[in-house]
Amino acid sequence: MDNLKSVACKAIDSTKEELKTISKSIFDHPELGYEEHHAHDLLSEFLSSKGFVVDKHYKLHTAFRAVHDGGVGPNLAVLCEYDALPGLGHACGHNLIAEVGVATALGVKAALEKAGKPLGKLTVLGTPAEEGKGGKIDLVGAGAFGGIDCVMMAHPSQCSWTTPDYAAMTELKIKFHGKASHASSAPWDGVNALDAAVQCYQNISCLRQQMKPAWRIHGVITNGGSKPNIIPDVTELLYYVRAPTDPELGQLKQKVVYCVNGAALSTGCKAEFSFDKNEFSSLMSNSVLASLYDEHGKSSGVRSDDEATKRRLGGGSSDIGNVSHVVPSLHPEFFIATASPHTKEFAVFASSESAQEYTLATAKALAMTMVDIFEKPDLLRRIKDEFKLQFEQEKNA
Repeated sequence: MDNLKSVACKAIDSTKEELKTISKSIFDHPELGYEEHHAHDLLSEFLSSKGFVVDKHYKLHTAFRAVHDGGVGPNLAVLCEYDALPGLGHACGHNLIAEVGVATALGVKAALEKAGKPLGKLTVLGTPAEEGKGGKIDLVGAGAFGGIDCVMMAHPSQCSWTTPDYAAMTELKIKFHGKASHASSAPWDGVNALDAAVQCYQNISCLRQQMKPAWRIHGVITNGGSKPNIIPDVTELLYYVRAPTDPELGQLKQKVVYCVNGAALSTGCKAEFSFDKNEFSSLMSNSVLASLYDEHGKSSGVRSDDEATKRRLGGGSSDIGNVSHVVPSLHPEFFIATASPHTKEFAVFASSESAQEYTLATAKALAMTMVDIFEKPDLLRRIKDEFKLQFEQEKNA
């Protein structure tokens, strides 16, 4: 390990108790998306105490930006997440995402200061509301990623996976309007919105035979009516629609619209539906960044899992996908437990002592990856060339 990488890793080790305290404090104060006031203040004030120039409430009320300007050169960013899940707290481990982001930043800052010459700028972005609300999408729209050359972050998981499969995703809300009547004495006077909801659900279920293997649609009836003796006049459904790429998601959305309109037509109801404005894009992991991270992960102690394990578990969706379509990005997952995320069991591990070793090993690998880019200007050119190629390939798919 060369000198600046060693400096970065030692800086992370020297602050491990402070980092653990921050992670535990966020875990003990779970906050939903756009309500992360404790986490916002805790992280921004800690980074300020470590010499970063901090902009609180940056672009969004619970977002922040912290900058260490190390002179002329690339502007590399590490992202922190810190929102929790309703009813489950930090069962997705976002307290550890915040910790790994801050740890990476402290390591890189120490290396830049040790370099003795200008190498570039380090930016830490606090990104709220990942869980379904798409805070990073709002930050992209607000221009928060302008001037940043590449972005990194890491997510705790059931396995270590440098380039996880994160699908494009949108939320679909459906409402059927019918006409109420007495279900026993005058059912012929009614127009049954529950029939429309059931028909819609069945239409989408039948569609699955014609779906590509990696396409996903999953949903629930959130309002099926009030009482059995009243023909329901309003029913509602909520779906998530996913596909591996943005163009494929567009294709699948159109097929689902046919299912919705068909259910309305067959029952005489009126359909009202909308796709969420914050549509998650697929994740485009930069292969140059991934190779650097893998190389440094071996020396920092990042666990290595086989491909069969990764493929068996699959992936979800995240607003980091939208960032990856704007700036070259890396979003590895790192093992902390065999429990599934979004469960009470995973939350236990997210606050455990054992998770600290994995979290800090990941931060060191990210920090060394950043140091490489700062020290070797040709790497950034390769990263950006790869980004352009990936973007064109997906657009033309």
